[in-house]
Amino acid sequence: MAKDNSLVIILFLFIIALYLFFLILKKKNMQEWLPQYIKQRMNKPAHNAANTKHIIFSFVDHYEPQWGKPNNIDIERSRVDRWCKEYPAMASKHLDANGVHPQHTFFYPEEEYRVEHLDKIAKLCRAGFGEIEVHLHHDNDTSDNLRASISQFCHILHNDHGALSHHPETGQLMYGFIHGNWTLDNSGHDGKLCGVNDELIVLKETGCYADFTYPSAPHSTQPKTINSIYYAKDDALKPKSHNTGVDVSVGGSPWGDLMIVNGPLMLNWKKLKKGIFPQIENADIRKGMEPTDKRVDLWVEADVHVKGKPDWIFIKVHTHGTQERDMDVLLGKPVDDMFSYLEAKYNDGERHQLHYVNSREMYNMIKAAEANEAGSPHQYRDYILPKPDFIAK
Repeated sequence: MAKDNSLVIILFLFIIALYLFFLILKKKNMQEWLPQYIKQRMNKPAHNAANTKHIIFSFVDHYEPQWGKPNNIDIERSRVDRWCKEYPAMASKHLDANGVHPQHTFFYPEEEYRVEHLDKIAKLCRAGFGEIEVHLHHDNDTSDNLRASISQFCHILHNDHGALSHHPETGQLMYGFIHGNWTLDNSGHDGKLCGVNDELIVLKETGCYADFTYPSAPHSTQPKTINSIYYAKDDALKPKSHNTGVDVSVGGSPWGDLMIVNGPLMLNWKKLKKGIFPQIENADIRKGMEPTDKRVDLWVEADVHVKGKPDWIFIKVHTHGTQERDMDVLLGKPVDDMFSYLEAKYNDGERHQLHYVNSREMYNMIKAAEANEAGSPHQYRDYILPKPDFIAK
């Protein structure tokens, strides 16, 4: 009888544990992407130990001077000025395998445009510390309005600040994109903060070369396709068409409507919540999520690459760079130490070579990998899209 009671208790505890497990999955919106994560961990691609691993590192920024809606131009200026002063001072201490400083891509919001802010950032970019791309927050929008807004903003960025570049074959002005509030292609669960089900098509038509929004976990907008570089095809009548797609692969061709460049999404078993649950590693850098050595190693372990070329590993991390609480991390010792660790561990010249890139250069290297180009990724920084000529004012 005692044995039977013990079995009942064990079964009861197992059911409770299982219930709590699924409750946490749902709370963290992991039910969509966890199956692919497990599959990826169990089927890691083989790496030839004799080959050099190229670590291609990009830092993208949802750069919003009006964050928090301060309605105060002096606050906006102080945020931009601090970046323009402190970032070059920190980044100039660091070099990759080819003598390139860390690159910061400023995804600037269309709805927050101010000439003076972009002039300052363009000067920073002209000095060799990054580039400018397109960010957008919108709600209850239409395809036509989105098309007009982005096209106008791209031409302002190019004509007035020298940002962005034209495709050498089509002549179209090209841009990288990050969607505000993570809701690319109307993927918010309540249909808010976008409104455009055919957004991928609109982005393609207006010259978007790739989207750099994700990962967004544990947010509900997180696609099920993770740790991948892939093409997504839009269903103009449904949201979140980028949930799945076709991997960019060596010898492959563009497919669908838009390339999606994912950053790392992992489970950090070295950092447990309540001593039990692994923290979601989503490549976000901010206060409380400092870029520790272990996090850097996890980004490498995520193994984001073009299918068929596993020795070129693409790492895209992200932040919201104008929030005061985070700037001591982003412009201070934590990120400074991150670059030092990358250079110490992943830039020995034999086992690893490190390449600091902006979003445009990352896209160019992805396309070079797709074309099965050989050698160092460094030589493909301008493979398709040329470097912009930022205007000095």
